Amino acid sequence: MAMKLSTAMADLERRAQSTVFEQSFHLRYSYPVHFTRDLFGEDNQVLDGVLGPAASGERARVLFVVDEGLLAHHPYLPQAIAHKAALSRCWTLCREPAVIPGGEAAKNDYAHIEELYRVMEQCELDRHSYVFALGGGAVLDAVGYAAATCHRGIRLVRAPSTVLGQNDSGVGVKNGINYGGHKNFLGTFAPPWAVLNDFSLLSTLAARDALSGMAEAIKVALIKDAEFFAWLTQNVAALARCEAAAVEQLIERTAVLHLRHISSSGDPFESGSSRPLDFGHWAAHKLESLTQHALRHGEAVAIGLALDTLYSVEMGLLPAEAGHTIVALIQGLGLPIYHPALELPGRELPLYLDGLEEFRQHLGGQLSITLLSAIGEGVQVHAIDRARMDNCRRRLASWPQ
Repeated sequence: MAMKLSTAMADLERRAQSTVFEQSFHLRYSYPVHFTRDLFGEDNQVLDGVLGPAASGERARVLFVVDEGLLAHHPYLPQAIAHKAALSRCWTLCREPAVIPGGEAAKNDYAHIEELYRVMEQCELDRHSYVFALGGGAVLDAVGYAAATCHRGIRLVRAPSTVLGQNDSGVGVKNGINYGGHKNFLGTFAPPWAVLNDFSLLSTLAARDALSGMAEAIKVALIKDAEFFAWLTQNVAALARCEAAAVEQLIERTAVLHLRHISSSGDPFESGSSRPLDFGHWAAHKLESLTQHALRHGEAVAIGLALDTLYSVEMGLLPAEAGHTIVALIQGLGLPIYHPALELPGRELPLYLDGLEEFRQHLGGQLSITLLSAIGEGVQVHAIDRARMDNCRRRLASWPQ
């Protein structure tokens, strides 16, 4: 008995000796988002303002990575970059620009990431060097992932070359690549050093790609800014014609709304289960994989917006008139509201509905989907009636064109 008591006392003494220190610290992130033209022109000083000299005082070493599709339309870029570097007292090129495929091909093949690691190693980049990603959103995602995971983080400068990149994906803090058929399965949260939106890069963008990028403008207006949504409806004709002045205003207003959300949401790195900026995206991500990315990201988002808008009406959250106005704007921009991939059969209901669980798994925790209570006001729900959602899908299938 005495031995048992002695053992128990020893256990209590060891527990009393246990201490806990709660580690806590706060970091402040800040990065500029420039809206400019002719970034590599001799008179444009933005690059020298961003690519400052290394801590040693020597010129900073910069690796440019260029979207192959962009290079096909702007073949002068390597020469322009080299000329700009030769004029600078702040930065220098470590080699000629590396080139990777544009579109989802950049994110689907890990070999591209390994090649970027190899180039970064050969260039002897360090944390005071820069990786400069120049291209569409998928290229920015892939290059950003490589930069964030090399040396645990090399300074990343993004120069998006698409409407989608300039108004949404290029200005945020996320990087990622696809894996096992899952979109952005591998990724990081790593704020960029700077974002440089050069409107002159949009001059050769195909109309389909320009319009696709506008879906994110509709999305953020619907959940954040009714006044901006009204502006979109008033300017739908000019936007559908891809008139430069209207498109540039759309980009700037959309980018600022995204930036404000990131800075004020209280969850910039998405550690919770709510992701309001992904309104319409649970279906969009699934549609992209179901169509093997034949649908552009923005086209899939447009369909997802239409679907969740009708479901908001179906559940009595949003007036029917508002729902019709939203779908009309999507159609007015020439964006799709339906795709036959929505009809692919699953075990009971169509396969696209599996996107709900995949969306939940990506964040973890409970399902959290953004719907609409009004134009400009998002609301979070934690359950979706799949049969009623599929009723909305059927309505879209027969919606007047």
